[in-house]
Amino acid sequence: MFEQIKEFINPSKNPDLSQAQQVQHEYLPTLWLLGKTGAGKSSFIQALTGLSSIEVGNGFEPCTMTAQVYDFPQQKAVMRFLDTRGLGEADYDASEDIKEISKSGNAIVVVMKVDEPEQSAVLDALKQIKKSKNIEHLLLIHSAVLLTNEAGRERQIAFNEMQVRESWGKPFNSVSVDFEAAEGGVYNEQLLISEVTKILPILGLLVEDKAHSDIENANFNQVQKEVLWYSGSAAASDLIPGLGLVTVPAIQAKMLHSLANQYGVMWNKRTFTELTGSLGSSFALQYSAKLGARQLIKLIPVYGQTIGAAAAASMSFATTYGLGRVACYYFYHKSKGEPISEQVMQDLYKNALKKGKAAAGYEKN
Repeated sequence: MFEQIKEFINPSKNPDLSQAQQVQHEYLPTLWLLGKTGAGKSSFIQALTGLSSIEVGNGFEPCTMTAQVYDFPQQKAVMRFLDTRGLGEADYDASEDIKEISKSGNAIVVVMKVDEPEQSAVLDALKQIKKSKNIEHLLLIHSAVLLTNEAGRERQIAFNEMQVRESWGKPFNSVSVDFEAAEGGVYNEQLLISEVTKILPILGLLVEDKAHSDIENANFNQVQKEVLWYSGSAAASDLIPGLGLVTVPAIQAKMLHSLANQYGVMWNKRTFTELTGSLGSSFALQYSAKLGARQLIKLIPVYGQTIGAAAAASMSFATTYGLGRVACYYFYHKSKGEPISEQVMQDLYKNALKKGKAAAGYEKN
């Protein structure tokens, strides 16, 4: 089975990944944003993506009559923000939109300005979403908290949390932020990122601290979103029985070919053999056995199409991310003519595999 990857690394071949990419786009990890106009939803996206207000404003595209989506990054997206616009506006009934997009979100982020107790439209939307039983996780963001004194702030936070609790009826976490802190940053930014990562784990890889990166890590940071895109494509294609056996090796090989080109390394069978050889003699055997086992599990009636498919998708995400990370390390040092430590390669792969498994916790409930 491992020979299937070798068939795809020939630069003259260009495997058709359109079906896998279509599935990946359909299953993008999605945060559904709820909040009145001006609550801070766009500022929330800016805080997570590092983009400007203009970039965020121009990036939304309609998905229903009034709801809009923002894919990030816009080229080779790895996650999606979904915004139900117009809540609280006159003559707008969100019922049909909510019914339709309840099928798409993985988790809900509710943004409420701390000094706005009138939230009936948002609370009505939450009640409708709860009835759909498609979404379990909710994070409540209290925004603009620095505009009120501490005593008033605590009282207002408690009141808004009580309203959400009564409408949602299930446990949820909350965080207090201000997207316009005096020093120009975001008040409680790290706590915000930590809470969002709990409900959408892939975000942890997108925004992890890169301040202490060495040169090789800095190079990887430049291509990490592409690696995550390939990882998401592999995971989504492995949700479908029989498809992953062909598409996962093809996607991984396409990724390796692309990364090699970006590092200026000739991608051929010799390079491929050197790369996989650095991961240890048992890597090819383990890879083949685990990929085959995942495909067989998906054929089990009921279990295979639910839990089995989700587990296969998560593992394909993790192995693709691990391969992408270790390949970047290998290509960087090869391009510099520097020695490559097999032990470092193997440790790096194991660490990246662990991170990939954690980030793959986005599959739909």
